[in-house]
Amino acid sequence: MIVQMKKNVSQDEVKHLQNYLIKKGFGIKDASSADLVLFGILGDVKSLDMDQIKVFSGVENVTRISSPYKLASKAFKKEQTVITLKNGVKIGDGSFVVMSGPCSVESEEQLRIIAKAVKDSGSLVLRGGVFKPRTSPYAFQGLGIEGLKMMRKVADELGMAIVTELMGTEHLDEFVKYADIIQIGARNMQNFDLLKAVGKTKVPVLLKRGLSNTIEEWLMSAEYIMASGNEKVILCERGIRTFEKYTRNTLDISAVLAIRELSHLPVIVDPSHAAGKWEMIEALSMAALAVESDGIIVEVHHDPENALSDGAQSLKPAKFDHMMQRLEKLSTVLDKKLNR
Repeated sequence: MIVQMKKNVSQDEVKHLQNYLIKKGFGIKDASSADLVLFGILGDVKSLDMDQIKVFSGVENVTRISSPYKLASKAFKKEQTVITLKNGVKIGDGSFVVMSGPCSVESEEQLRIIAKAVKDSGSLVLRGGVFKPRTSPYAFQGLGIEGLKMMRKVADELGMAIVTELMGTEHLDEFVKYADIIQIGARNMQNFDLLKAVGKTKVPVLLKRGLSNTIEEWLMSAEYIMASGNEKVILCERGIRTFEKYTRNTLDISAVLAIRELSHLPVIVDPSHAAGKWEMIEALSMAALAVESDGIIVEVHHDPENALSDGAQSLKPAKFDHMMQRLEKLSTVLDKKLNR
């Protein structure tokens, strides 16, 4: 529910209404601008009488938001959310950001080779897995916190930001210290304790869509993070599970357009996990740019044949550079800036 106050409302009138709502167990989220006093009422507002709110002095209008997600809804916030990383990269400002790097951090040498290559091609955000959620318990599970420190060291050398996946709350403090973006993977999209934990931090969160989750469920997971206090959420469409077996997953490119209609949060695409085939990544990345997503996250490896995970869906640096050149050309046609 959104409450709009009159232009000449006093601070005492605003506080009187908000204190009344807080005593009834509701949360308050301010959404005011220079010209408008506006706030949202958080909680189960089904029993809240709109006419009762309108009785309060200074109230101009009361609107009930029909969607179950409130803070993530475009009805609550009209302007697009823009997230600025520590190295100055902006996500959600209309530019197209490319996050790239290996599926798994295998060694400092491997990471530095790949990071330098993608940086030279124009990528400003280094991705890499330090804790790897694998289907098989016998597969490589990642280097853990040692790998996270490697990422921070290499990224600092090159002036890059880093994004990496957090698997559980036990390592949250280290991720807050070292990561620029905390990734919540598809398998953890509805791990609500983890969502609430990252919601209590100030670090931007990259929330991947679950393997079989609807767009509404995805936005509700974003709502968990935002309701806990962290509004810096980036959504990531990474393909969903369907009956098709030729590709690893099925990329729902229309989900980007749906998010544009429903939410103010930035949304990027992961063509690597969607296709599972390196040959498809460039074309799918072009499609992500064409539907005006805010960026992509792509896997790159200089020796994919010997990669410890997901070599089949990793671009070699030369192929990645070629893709970046084509994205640059397409961005000019579409009048969209490639953030590089």
